[in-house]
Amino acid sequence: MGRHKQPEIRDRILDACVDHALAHGLPGRLEPFATASGTSTRMLIYHFGTRDALLRETLKRARQRQREWFGELLSARPGQPYPDTLRRAWQVMTGPAGRPFLTMFGKLREEAGQQLWPDFRRSATTDWLRPLEDGLRGIGRPELATLVLAVIRGLIMDLEATGEVSRADRAFADFLATLTTAGR
Repeated sequence: MGRHKQPEIRDRILDACVDHALAHGLPGRLEPFATASGTSTRMLIYHFGTRDALLRETLKRARQRQREWFGELLSARPGQPYPDTLRRAWQVMTGPAGRPFLTMFGKLREEAGQQLWPDFRRSATTDWLRPLEDGLRGIGRPELATLVLAVIRGLIMDLEATGEVSRADRAFADFLATLTTAGR
């Protein structure tokens, strides 16, 4: 009789794989995940079935972390103008703590990443509309959620392509100034 799988071990391994992927990117082979999780490639296959299944689970868990954290950053705060919330969210999301998520999911938008998560581009867009609409409701402009998301995503792509942080930050500050005016 075979061993029964232990979900707590699988979760611990998966969390270690997510931590590794956020720090170093998705590996081409299983060995880096095995080392990061303190197990063997054989045990990774035992718990996840295939390399691609492990990569998909890693991406989904990382996405869950990102949605929870970035969602909190984008949530309206009582007594704080929403453009100020967006300014702080931008600083954190594009700063050292948020950058690993942007890098990982930026690569997933590329064609090769689509094999692991075919519907990612759509969900990566629609996931953020509701929190933005909720926040923008505070300035009476929830219909601007798509515009705000497009500006954020465009500036993130610019940042990834050029690395010009101060220029992207300045552009976002300029955009927030127009957004503040639009709320009046």
